[in-house]
Amino acid sequence: MPPILRCLRALALAVLLLCVVGPAAAQASSSQLSIMQDDDLLLYRGDNIRDQTLRQMKGLGVDAVRVTVLWSVVAQDANDGKATKAQKKRFKTLGADNPKAYPKGNWDKYDNLDRACRTLGITCYFDVTGPGPLWVNGKPPKQHAKDAKWWKPNPRQFYKFVQAVGKRYTGKYRDENTPNTLPKIGFWGLWNEPNQGGWLRPQWENGKAVSPSLFRALYQFGRRALVSTGHGGDLILLGETAPANVARKTTTSAMGPKIFINELLCGPGSNGLGCSSFKKDGPLQAYAWAHHPYTKKLAPTQRDPDPTTYTLANFGELGTQLDQLAAATGNIAANMPLISTEFGYETNPPDPFAATTTAQQAAFDQLADLITYLNPRVVGNTQFQLRDVKPDKTKKKDSKSYWATYQSGILTAGGTEKPAAVAYRMPFLATVTGRDEAGLPMISVFGQLRFLPNVTSDLFPETVHLQFLPFGAPPTAWADFGDPITVTNGVGYYTGAATLPGAGQIRMRWSGLAQPYALTSLPQAVQ
Repeated sequence: MPPILRCLRALALAVLLLCVVGPAAAQASSSQLSIMQDDDLLLYRGDNIRDQTLRQMKGLGVDAVRVTVLWSVVAQDANDGKATKAQKKRFKTLGADNPKAYPKGNWDKYDNLDRACRTLGITCYFDVTGPGPLWVNGKPPKQHAKDAKWWKPNPRQFYKFVQAVGKRYTGKYRDENTPNTLPKIGFWGLWNEPNQGGWLRPQWENGKAVSPSLFRALYQFGRRALVSTGHGGDLILLGETAPANVARKTTTSAMGPKIFINELLCGPGSNGLGCSSFKKDGPLQAYAWAHHPYTKKLAPTQRDPDPTTYTLANFGELGTQLDQLAAATGNIAANMPLISTEFGYETNPPDPFAATTTAQQAAFDQLADLITYLNPRVVGNTQFQLRDVKPDKTKKKDSKSYWATYQSGILTAGGTEKPAAVAYRMPFLATVTGRDEAGLPMISVFGQLRFLPNVTSDLFPETVHLQFLPFGAPPTAWADFGDPITVTNGVGYYTGAATLPGAGQIRMRWSGLAQPYALTSLPQAVQ
């Protein structure tokens, strides 16, 4: 039996979830955005690679691409992060809130992506984040000199930088390098993983949680900058939080999101650091709370044993905490939507240190799609990334540092599809829910025609067909069974039920008038 079939059979909890697909469908989040992130291919590999990548993403069914707009990349003249004399003069003359104060070549990668996304009809989602250049940070104590790159960034300087970004992408700004006006960006994140020391320091200082108050100021100033530049009606996300917790309380230790959020919103038992700002600035406002619910080595149904973490297995509890804090503090709106803005599994191969096989990656990704679908609060989910990143050849071959680059692509580094590419394009899950009077297995199914344009409706329905292959039969024996399922959901979701002819493999088949004209999902075994 192929490994992918064994993986799907092994996910016992999926049975429980699929058994409730019927009654839960009415409560499901049935119009989620499909988002993908691959900064390397979209920003740093040139025009041809970017355009090829966008076309591949479009063909897979991606609605939006998430990219990090790095403050340091846009702001600095020199690699050491220190402001040059020329830059200081520009900022003094023009102001740091003026896009023209920054080296115009530093904007090009973002400008070109913005235009390419508009051409292909893909939404461009900018996560504006530090670290910034050294001169915008506080000076750390001598013992923390190594943390200078991330140390206490100045929120007023961030305000000016976000203003510059906001002004450039209003839809009215004329690019200095061309006679063309840049398309508007209307989808934003502000800072990346503020509860993780790789993006913001200190996380803890003298045993006290510090990063929540630092981020609160950065977010309030950043959002105010977007509003002041005409983006008040845009989709602005709050959080972008990492899932994990480290028990140590050091400047770099990742802080569990449950702790971070309670401190950020000044909930019960918080240290109160900077909480007086709510009286002046009001509650934190956003379209949705963005989170990165990685489960790393665990299946998406398996909880992390640390109670301060939020992974996909307990993603819904994040919403519960936000609502409890909304009621207790008034510092955030109740019922705020949730959005998964990074998720994926690193695979072995190619990384020999990864715990997940390529077959498990496909199985886990499809189950993750079902979990987010079943949560009516989730408005989008993100695949990180399209391609595996090649190993770091400056490190000892096949060491952990050699494989420290991310291997969660649904394509290999060379562009070959993993099973997860099929699973992304056309996710499909099924399980036995009972037996009919003749003893034949009855199944419940869930899937999505993600690859199709988002125009499916009662006027433009699609049709999918269940197919069955008895165990031991040749691949040529795949045949349709049961009634076809009509798909009218706007982003291609469907659920259904059928009775199997017996034990074997099942899959879903689609055929239509649009390219690629016919596709089948990954198969799975049903006993």
